[in-house]
Parts: sequence; structure tokens; C-alpha cells
Amino acid sequence: MTSSDGAALTRGQVAEAVDPLGWRLILGVVTTHVPVGSLEHAARAATLAVRAAGPEGEGHLTAELLADRLVLRLHTVAAGRVTPLDLSLAGRITAALADASLHTTAGDAVAPQTIEIAIDALDVPRVRLFWQAVTGYVDEPHPPDLPPGALQDPLRRGPTIWFQQMDEPRPQRNRIHLDVDVPPEHARARIDAALAAGGTLLDDRAAPSFWVLADPEGNEACVCTWQGRD
Repeated sequence: MTSSDGAALTRGQVAEAVDPLGWRLILGVVTTHVPVGSLEHAARAATLAVRAAGPEGEGHLTAELLADRLVLRLHTVAAGRVTPLDLSLAGRITAALADASLHTTAGDAVAPQTIEIAIDALDVPRVRLFWQAVTGYVDEPHPPDLPPGALQDPLRRGPTIWFQQMDEPRPQRNRIHLDVDVPPEHARARIDAALAAGGTLLDDRAAPSFWVLADPEGNEACVCTWQGRD
């Protein structure tokens, strides 16, 4: 992420710019939900967003239409991260939707989130080839939150897959885990719900970057936010 003077934008700077607009930074993408009453209304809202973004939205704006909401995401695809243009587009889109009495939100019953699949491997390049082949995922720029070699869904709907280097076999634990990326204000509720459902908090030393939890049989998942990564 770079600012107008060429310096890198921090995650905090991105969040400070978009949070008041009802957008949230999640794994190198700013996203928002626009509540609507029908799929037709979602299509109309998407048209407003695309028109507000204009030609500059190409390679930045994506939209997902659902019967109760429009999901909008902004990031610079070629860079794999949020740039100042994305922040400008978020402002323009939010204003255009507001003029039509539509609002951008990250706080309703369905929170924005992104899922990552992390795979532990002794020979990362070899294992990576298999997962790229079986999923049809592609090599594209990805956010700096992830290590090199992460694989992306070409339609950007499925979870990102990344690989964690192992030093030795670990038969005592699972070697694939989920990372659930949520806005910071949703992390605590998500953790509490997991614990109430029989989970265990294994490690919170990296919080608020991530918390490591396990299900009743020891399978692990992390709840993650952008905080603590700059």
C-alpha cells in the first residue's frame, strides 16, 4: 500500500480512512455490505457503485449480489493490496449509494470476513504444485499479510491457500488449519462463540493479530484481524 507521496500506507491508515464509511479492511481488501430488499435491488445498487467508480474501478472493484445485500470489495488487483485509489473509490461509491438512500455497513448480523487455508509442509514447492493443480488456483499478487507463494481463486470467491514451512513432521497435530479474518470489532464475539461451542483458546500471545483456537478434538483455527501487523 502506498500513499500519495510514495510511502507505504499502514493498515491503520487504511482502516482510519474507510471505517467511518462503513467499510472494513480484511486481508488486503476493503469490503462493505449494502443491505437491500431483493436481488433486483442488489443489481440496482451494484450499477450505482460501478457508475460511481467509473473506468477507474476496473481492476479494483468487485461486487457480489445476494437477495438481502450487495457485497462490495475494493483493492488494486495488480498489486494485491489496497492503494490510495481504492480509498478514493470507496468514498465515491459510499456517497453515490447514500444519495440513493442506501448505506454501507460492516456491522449487521452477517459480518464481512475472509477465510484462508494454511497448509503445513516440509517441501512447500512440491506440495504447492499439487494444491495449485487440484484447485485450479493461480499465481497473483497477494497482501503482505501472507507469506510468498500463496494461491488465489481466479474468481476471488474461494479462500486463499498459503503454505507454512515445517522443520520436522508433527504427527501430534493437524497440518491444515483455517484462518478466519474478521473486522477487529467482531473478533471477540467470534472467539467467545467458538469457546462456548466447546473450543479451547490455545494461544493469544499474537493478539490482536490472531488468536489460536482448537475444536474439541484438537483441530486448529485462528481468528485474525489486521491489527498488530504494521
